[in-house]
Amino acid sequence: MGKVICTGLGPGDPDLMSVRAQRLIGSARHVAYFRKAGRQGQARAIVEGLLAEGATEHAMEYPVTTEIHFSDPEYNRVLAEFYDRWADTLAEIAQDEDVVVLCEGDPFLYGSYMHLYTRLQGRAEQEIVPGITGMSGCWTASGQPITWGDDVLTVAMATLSEDELAKRASETDALVVMKIGRNLPKLRRALERAGRAEDAWLVERGTMPGQTVQKLSEVTGEVPYFSIVLVHGQGRRP
Repeated sequence: MGKVICTGLGPGDPDLMSVRAQRLIGSARHVAYFRKAGRQGQARAIVEGLLAEGATEHAMEYPVTTEIHFSDPEYNRVLAEFYDRWADTLAEIAQDEDVVVLCEGDPFLYGSYMHLYTRLQGRAEQEIVPGITGMSGCWTASGQPITWGDDVLTVAMATLSEDELAKRASETDALVVMKIGRNLPKLRRALERAGRAEDAWLVERGTMPGQTVQKLSEVTGEVPYFSIVLVHGQGRRP
């Protein structure tokens, strides 16, 4: 029997992938990855040139991304069917051969693979290869430590309500906010209410070509969904 191996790819720069992940990807006969319909997919772009000759690729194309709001019951129904179908496919492949699933960042930190992981329990052997998180790559790109001493770090999604974002920002020392995109105006208001707006930084495409690091107050226009806002801790220093 084979198994399903999910490899964390790190924050985007292929050089920040683990040796184990690269070795598994380079020898895999089956490679699966998530992507938006009609796109190459970020995970697939990271491993360009690393796949074995003749490897079979399985592009798992999301049926929806932003077309339906995530609070709509239809969103969960459509995605559940998508994950069910791909869990069936991966379990079938793993009856005979290993299949490597690519995952940006670390699979167990907001990774889409988690939805397959739970569905594959008891159906296929699984292995998870951890990766450097996207937020770690972004705060390193900012050139400042995210935490000092006994700073408390909070990780939040910009999809939360403005009130919840303001509450979280006001109660923590250091803050990471993910999934920005069209949530940026709401996040700005929340940070202003918490008195943290002037200390916030926006990192786009951390560790990848086209990386930008800017003070949030200087950002104009739209930003990608996969941007990260940082507020660095200022705790005790020797």
